[in-house]
Amino acid sequence: MGKQRKTRKIVEKRFAKMKKLISPSDPRIKASERLEPKKKKPIDPHEMKIREVPQASSALFFQYNTQLGPPYHILVDTNFINFSIKNKLDIVQNMMDCLYAKCIPYITDCVLGELEKLGRKYRVALRIIKDPRFERIACLHKGTYADDCIVQRVTQHKCYIVATNDKDLKRRIRKIPGVPIMYVAQHKYTIERMPDAYGAPKGAI
Repeated sequence: MGKQRKTRKIVEKRFAKMKKLISPSDPRIKASERLEPKKKKPIDPHEMKIREVPQASSALFFQYNTQLGPPYHILVDTNFINFSIKNKLDIVQNMMDCLYAKCIPYITDCVLGELEKLGRKYRVALRIIKDPRFERIACLHKGTYADDCIVQRVTQHKCYIVATNDKDLKRRIRKIPGVPIMYVAQHKYTIERMPDAYGAPKGAI
């Protein structure tokens, strides 16, 4: 019994500390300070309902992206470079083997910053991306978080393919229509969400 009384007192003390708020319609509040009741607008049955729909990109014909075509512009993520090194894959050569066309890999400033932060262990990756075949894209945002930068870039410009092995980034890009994803699987590059006419491996479409 003693324990029950003790806990009850503690609970009562806690509730006693809470401040009580006066409701805006309380009679103690002066008429000048009192909030006016919200008036509901009369519903007109003949009035047109306006719905805001996000504008679809002019590059898309339904789910088909008309801006994709050789030479392919590929945005490369940090872990895609690391997976390529682990599997001993030449990035540019294997991209061309996958898509049967010329490919231009692009490295953003934040991807370069992420690799520099990883230290000496990833100096091979840094040496690879400093190859003249890799194009650099300047970032205007703060910090070196590459995922948000890549998602924002492919949402604005539909001409890119994203090369990544990051599950979270792949899930985010799948929500954006018309953006193919390249990744490393079974010691080679595979691409998904690519039209069949562009030589995508079967089963990856």
